Amino acid sequence: MRAICLYVLCLVCSVIYAHEGNNFVASDMRKCMKPGDKAALLMVHFGTTYDQTRALTIEAINEKAKTSFPDFTFAEAYTSRIVIRRLKERNVMKQTPREALTQLAEKGYTHILIQSTNIIDGVEMESLRKDVAAVADRFKEVRVGNPLLYSVEDCERVVEIMAEKQPERGVLVLVGHGTYTPSTATYAMIDYMAAAKGCQSMLVGTIEGYPSFDNMLARLKASGKKEVTLLPFMLVAGDHANNDIAVDWKEALEKEGFHVTVRMEGLGQNPKIQDIFIDHLRFSSLHKVKDIMTKKKEYAAGKE
Repeated sequence: MRAICLYVLCLVCSVIYAHEGNNFVASDMRKCMKPGDKAALLMVHFGTTYDQTRALTIEAINEKAKTSFPDFTFAEAYTSRIVIRRLKERNVMKQTPREALTQLAEKGYTHILIQSTNIIDGVEMESLRKDVAAVADRFKEVRVGNPLLYSVEDCERVVEIMAEKQPERGVLVLVGHGTYTPSTATYAMIDYMAAAKGCQSMLVGTIEGYPSFDNMLARLKASGKKEVTLLPFMLVAGDHANNDIAVDWKEALEKEGFHVTVRMEGLGQNPKIQDIFIDHLRFSSLHKVKDIMTKKKEYAAGKE
């Protein structure tokens, strides 16, 4: 019965997911191109200095993107200037989105499809969009795909995926990065959805946002369970996973009397999570954003 329910839910989500909200209109980028135009795919990541998790997450998603869009020239960029600087010290060169886009413009590319592997629509997406805006006039068209958790359907889909990670005993705590902007509410949505879908053994906490460690701890104590599995709710198992989660959170929970296990696995290692990013990429290749002011003009003219 559980298998049937999961199949039906996934089928329904796949149908609804295709819309990604009402601010998009159908527009096939390939069909918009003229003879002589050149298309490129730019994958944008926050980045990591940890080689092993990079191979399992970022590079794995890159390969899926290349396979899914073989007719687009592939390019990559990182948004974290700290990661870029530290990698450069090891002679590993990564470009910022603006640098990568500038190089593509100089090579004559006219149509750019961009996909970020950010988890939420937070400050890193804001940074990416500003980089894009700075050079957008050098191209005929640039489209930016959505982060992992953009729509309600995205969140439902991810909750179902993470539900499969629940341990046989105890509680699974998904530890996100968090942010100081209102988009931290996305983590609270995941937490709420998990409970609403009956995943009573799955909680969410964030390092720098809401729900905080203390918020999570209060609910953890209320559960009465003493075994905890910490799992990074981040693309890679990098600095935060190895320090904040595996050390700070683990030790703090152990002091509270919990038996703690840390599963060092980034979201990007999960093939089903990888597929969501590719789905977002595919969607943006077939749809473009409908500007809110355009919609308001239509409403004013009586078009609804």
